[in-house]
Parts: sequence; structure tokens; C-alpha cells
Amino acid sequence: MNFEMLFVLLALAGMVAALVWDQMRPGMVLLTVVVLFLCAGILTPKEMLEGFSNKGMITVGLLFLVSEGVWQSGVLGELIKKLLPQKKTTIFRAQVRMLPTISFISAFLNNTPVVVIFAPIIKRWAKSVKLPATKFLIPLSYATILGGICTLIGTSTNLVIHGMILEAGYEGLSMFELGKVGIFIAIAGLIYLFAFSSKLLLDSRSENYSEESEEEAPGNLHIVEVVLGSRFPGINKTLGDFNFTRHYGAIVKEVKSGGQRYTTNLDHVKLNEGDTLVLWADDTFIPTWGESSVFLLLANGSDESSNPAPNRKKWLALGLLVFMITGATLGELPFMQEMFPDVKLDMFFFVCITTIIMAWTKIFPPKKYTKYISWDILITIACAFAISKAMENSGFAALTARYIIDMADSLGPYALLAVIFIITNIFTELITNNAAAALSFPIGLSVATQLGVNPMPFFVVTCMAASASFSSPIGYQTNLIVQGIGGYKFTDFVRVGLPLNIIAFLISIFMIPMIWQF
Repeated sequence: MNFEMLFVLLALAGMVAALVWDQMRPGMVLLTVVVLFLCAGILTPKEMLEGFSNKGMITVGLLFLVSEGVWQSGVLGELIKKLLPQKKTTIFRAQVRMLPTISFISAFLNNTPVVVIFAPIIKRWAKSVKLPATKFLIPLSYATILGGICTLIGTSTNLVIHGMILEAGYEGLSMFELGKVGIFIAIAGLIYLFAFSSKLLLDSRSENYSEESEEEAPGNLHIVEVVLGSRFPGINKTLGDFNFTRHYGAIVKEVKSGGQRYTTNLDHVKLNEGDTLVLWADDTFIPTWGESSVFLLLANGSDESSNPAPNRKKWLALGLLVFMITGATLGELPFMQEMFPDVKLDMFFFVCITTIIMAWTKIFPPKKYTKYISWDILITIACAFAISKAMENSGFAALTARYIIDMADSLGPYALLAVIFIITNIFTELITNNAAAALSFPIGLSVATQLGVNPMPFFVVTCMAASASFSSPIGYQTNLIVQGIGGYKFTDFVRVGLPLNIIAFLISIFMIPMIWQF
């Protein structure tokens, strides 16, 4: 092992430790590592910056705006209300009615706004029909993840790996190519949730605060729930050190963190990303902070929408979404490529058109468009490309591939595929899905190159493993959101999610080589 390999190994180990420690946002952690590689001469300035101009990264950024447009149109809120049974029902029937549709929606929209819209509506509905909300919120998050693995745009990780495939000189993924295996994982996962999630999840986390607190609220204040985002300025501070009332004009009555409820001695409670605060706030709170990135979710306990969008806006948003998906799918067909030889009719082309039309028709407020983009995710993605390049340049990826091949030499490519899945899946549960893809992609490519086999099975298994974040709340933002609003503990995700990880693993290892042969 030469100096460059050792340097990369130590830098990556430090990166994983920093991401697990969670004292800094993933984008800044990865950017720090990339700058270290630049200083060590492992990356050139051009290689460092290539990820920031990558088509996949820019597509993810534009998809944030498309998702925001669909969100602000109100069409998703109306859809979930129609899906939820209004009469007495069972947990099984309600899940069967809502989860498949949620998975379908999340195959084409960013998962986070889907969960942000649906979670408070489902929680209020569950209370109204006297069913425990805890039976629905983790399944909601998992359903969005299962839907996301079925299409190229279902999750940012798929687009990241697609971009890496193109940079490596191979033909990229088509719109529904991952669905050849993803749909089977999604169906099996949903069946598992129907059959076992109700038994594995607790009936309730104590939530008897709402009615009592509403009665005691002074003046015109009422209950509001907020989930803290990464940009909340009081992260890692206690409520005593961070004066929430002075900053936001609302009074904190309760904190829910890691499955625990705190209603007394709140000044000593430390605030973390994903915590849920129960507030007394006036009618101006949600309009003022509803578009702020410091909160992942705001819910006021009301069934009424404060400013329902006009029907024209809803139909236009839905039509543009269908236009984008249909255009990107048809654009891959040979006859379309022959008709327009000078234009690449791919997802990037159609998401650009859709975003601009949404902006000019004011489906989302065009003057505030920068607020709706998660810049940390984009920086993480851009740096992921540079980190993968550094692993290749230093020879670290090839060295790791040789070690993996030697370890599973007698078992053949199937065992190597399993090893890549396990490594990627562990990383995605501990850190983030895009960082996991950055670490695993060059290793999978090197394994395939050294074996002289088709690398596509390794690319696809990386997509599946990086997205299959079911066993912890920290690997996927939707898990973090429902942990706060549902009051789940870490062990709830392990108990319900680990079998889903195993299902995704078994189906991937069995089916991927059948579809994309070595």
C-alpha cells in the first residue's frame, strides 16, 4: 500500500466517523475530504469540480423544484385524504389502501415532500378513526423508499450512480430499468408491511397532550408541531441556551426525541435534527415559517388547508409531471432518437422544461426558488463524484476489489455481488445513501474490471443497497421525519426494518444476475 492509498484509507475512515458523529452536515464533511485529496495531489482541480457540473447532480436539483411545485399545488394532500377510509376500518385495510399508492407516487417524486405532506394528515386521520398512528408512519416512510428504487428519478442515489456510470464510459440507466428488480422488492416489501408491521410496531406512544394543552393555551394560541431540520440554529444546544420563543415567537410545551417525551425541565433538553417540538403558537406561525428550511415539517392539527390552491394549478402541476415522465420514457426509444438525432431527449432535458414552465406559471414561487433546493444534498452528490475519482486515481478501489475477490474467490460473482450489497447497505445505514454510493461504486467497478465481467450487475446492486435504508432512522431523511412525529425509538426501526433489508438483499442477489448477466 503506497502513500496515496494509505491517505485515501485514512481520509475515508475519518469521513465515515465524522458522518456517524453527526456534528457537521454531510456536504461539508465530504467537501472537507475532497479538499484533502486536492491538497495531497490525488485529485486535480478539474476532477474536484467535475461533480458540480454533472448532469445527474443538476437533475436532482431541478427535481427538488418539480417536487415543490407538485407539493404547493395541493394535489397530493387531496389524494391522500381520498385514500384514507373515513369510516371505521382496520389497520390492514387502511395500509392496503394507502401504501401501494404512496409507493407509486414516490417513484416519480422526491420522497421527503411526500412524507412531509402525508405524515401529519395520516396522524390526524388515525386519531379521528381511533387507530394508533404508530402503525402507519414507519410504513409510510418505508413505502416511499420502496417506490423510489423502481425508477431512475425515484431517489437521488439512482441519479448519482447513473452519472457515475456515464462518467465511467458505460451506457447509463433508462427510466424504468431499475424497476426490473425494484418492482419485485417493492411488492415483497409491501406484502411484508401488510403482514407484519402491525404486529411489530407498538400500539401507541403516549400523545395525550393535545386536547389538554389546547384548553390551557393562553389567548389565541393553539398547538403546532414542528420537526427540526438540519438548518435549525439550535441544533446540539439546550432549550435553555437557545431561546426558542425569542427566535420564533412560540412557546415550547413538549419535546419528542429518540422515542422519549420531555414535558418538564425543558431548559435542559438538548435539541437534535429530527426532534419534534410541540408548541403554543398563534395563527401567524405557520405562514411565517412554513417555507423555512429550519423545519422539516409543520402541522397545526387542523384538517383544513389554510390557502387551498386553485384547480387550474393542481391540474397543470399534475399534467407537467406526466409530461416529464412520459417524455423521458419515450425519449429513450429508438424511433425518437432517430427523429431528433441532435437532441438528447433524456430526463435532464424534460426536467429542465418542466421546471421552467412551473416557474413561469408560478406553480412554485419563482422568486424563492433557491429555498426549495437542498444544497447540502447537492454538495454531497458533487463531492461523491470526486471521492469516487480519488479512490480510482489512488488505486485504493482496485486494492479493495482485489481483497474482496480473494475473500470470495471460490464462490464466484454471486458472492461478490452479495459482499458489495452488504458493504453498501451498512454504509447507507450509518452515514447517507449518496456517500455510500460514492464509496461502493468504484469498488464494484474495479471488481467487475478485474474479473472481466459485465459491471452492470454491480452498478444495479449498488443502487438497491444504497437506497434500502430501513434499519435506522439516520440513513434516510424520511425515517428521521417519522421518528419525530411518531415518537419512535431507534429499536423500532431495527425491529421492523431489518427484515426489509434482508428481503431487498435476497431478491437483489437472486434476480440481478438473471436480468443483467455477468
